[in-house]
Amino acid sequence: MKIRFIKPVAVILSVALTLSAALISVNAVQTEMPVEINAKSAILVDVSSGQVLAAMNEHERLFPASVTKIMTLLLVMEAIDSGKLNLNDTVTASAVAASKGGSQIWLKEGETMTVDELLRATAIYSANDACEALGEHLAGSEDAFVAMLNDRAAQLGMKNTHFDNCSGLDDATDTHLTTAYDVALMSVELLRHDLIRKYTTVWMDSLRDGATQLVNTNKLIRFYQGATGLKTGTTSKAGCCISASAERGGTHLVAVIMGSPTSDDRFNAAKTLLNWGFANFETVTPVPDSSLLADVNVIGGYKDSFTPVVETPAPILMKKGSAESLVQSVELVTDVNAPVVSGETVGTLTFTVDGETVAEYRIISPEEIKKLDFVEILRRLLTSFASLTKQ
Repeated sequence: MKIRFIKPVAVILSVALTLSAALISVNAVQTEMPVEINAKSAILVDVSSGQVLAAMNEHERLFPASVTKIMTLLLVMEAIDSGKLNLNDTVTASAVAASKGGSQIWLKEGETMTVDELLRATAIYSANDACEALGEHLAGSEDAFVAMLNDRAAQLGMKNTHFDNCSGLDDATDTHLTTAYDVALMSVELLRHDLIRKYTTVWMDSLRDGATQLVNTNKLIRFYQGATGLKTGTTSKAGCCISASAERGGTHLVAVIMGSPTSDDRFNAAKTLLNWGFANFETVTPVPDSSLLADVNVIGGYKDSFTPVVETPAPILMKKGSAESLVQSVELVTDVNAPVVSGETVGTLTFTVDGETVAEYRIISPEEIKKLDFVEILRRLLTSFASLTKQ
């Protein structure tokens, strides 16, 4: 049997949300671009939920230039987290890596650097040779690493993406393509790794004991409040692109801009889209009303009942001003059969706005309750009998 309660609730501002291991699901809520930008395509996504807040031509296949390196950085972060790579590991530059053109730190064949140094060169300065060296070190060869890039893209649901290399150089290819939507997917996934901010938030750095200067290609890191990254890209085919991330007041957003005519257009578009997002949305954590959680009876257990609890509520993104309209409802069983497992689901707490569900959380048992065995049943019977005889 279930009982259901409905009551208005207040909310408070949230801290950061720990994402689940599941792939992010991106669901568009804004069908038209709410601001004017100069780009071929664009998208604004909430990092915590993966929700699309605004989009324009987000599925159009375009050249991404060095925005490609987001996937390289993601694979390196995952390898570090799994223990396959260490920041202090030494990487030896191959002839292939040393021959890469475009933005570079002028690696020489046989030169060694640590994973940490190559990450700095890749994330801050967008060095193609450093990116190639990291990929070859991780996968064993250039071709093997490109295969890893495409496999991971498929796993993330990047259906309109194909990588021909890890750097984004496109002078010799017409098939190195992706979309703003797909770039948002890999950007959100990369931002799950806190370590990446150690690199993407640095404005200036150096290598080779100061001989090689690194200046971040992403000017927003220096000039935009709360900027956390992420990656720029520019070629004649791609135009000027950026995946720009920023966090304010617990809200973390990613704006992907592709195909802007100039660098200034790219940065202005990203700022405009991020500003709109921060002005119109906020991250809140619903506060459960514990008075709605009635005790649950336990049939055949060592305890007759328990008081359920709500799992720790995760923050949710809402339009500013709509938090006061949140309504919560509880569906809860009245009784369960023993044994009861700690963390067992016994109900659901749902938050809605104007009848639309915005969040659901499990109501669970806070403890384990064992099933009565024959010895305990007999003991209770004897105790009850002894109590009656004394009356």
